[in-house]
Amino acid sequence: MGFTVTTTGAVAELVMDHPPVNALTVAGWFELADLVTAIGRNQEVGALVLRAEGRGFNAGVDIKEMQQTEGFDALVGANRGCYAAFKAVYECEVPVIAAVHGYCLGGGIGLVGNSDVIVAAEGTRFGLPEVNQGALGAATHLARLVPQHAMREMVYTAKDIDASVLHGWGSVSRVVPLDDLRDTAFGIAEVICSKSRYVIRRAKESLNGIDPIDVNRSYRYEQGFTFELNLSGVSDEARDAFVEKRDPGYSR
Repeated sequence: MGFTVTTTGAVAELVMDHPPVNALTVAGWFELADLVTAIGRNQEVGALVLRAEGRGFNAGVDIKEMQQTEGFDALVGANRGCYAAFKAVYECEVPVIAAVHGYCLGGGIGLVGNSDVIVAAEGTRFGLPEVNQGALGAATHLARLVPQHAMREMVYTAKDIDASVLHGWGSVSRVVPLDDLRDTAFGIAEVICSKSRYVIRRAKESLNGIDPIDVNRSYRYEQGFTFELNLSGVSDEARDAFVEKRDPGYSR
């Protein structure tokens, strides 16, 4: 349980394994950020494959941890941890290939949206259920995966979509059988690693530099609204209802 890092040739592989659904704790988000950063700084690495074991790729933050923690420490920690992890993927010195299966929800969208290349297993679902938990965030990253109006509908309704739709929009490179997912991601990584590592690192840096949106600042702006929702009390009721497996009773 946790994270595993291995290197095959010049390809690094970082695997998340946090049963039952790969929802990360506050400490888990910070650990993921540190691992991604360290991998990128390793000059022997040419590309990073980010994937997961278990039922799905990532289910976001650990809501149970948040509800079991007094005050706002867990909320602030989750906000800062997610920010650090998403930023680490975006700023990783080498290209990050996300190999996604099962589901990619909440914080998973932040990781995948900031990756360089995305491959998905057949039937994988992508979504932002944040409004159901009285939160906001990662619309910045969802907007890198889907068109503007699709992003808005997904945020408002909390409905997810299939990887095949994302493939049609061009954000998911390939949709393959689950058994082929890892090999497909490694195949792309190996092609990247056949190039000059120095050139690829400068290419990553230059592509980040011409992005029309500052993803780090944009996401941080979103997080401010999540904290506002928590101060209003709406979020606590939404998360309690989630943990207790009941419908929330909103007062407004």
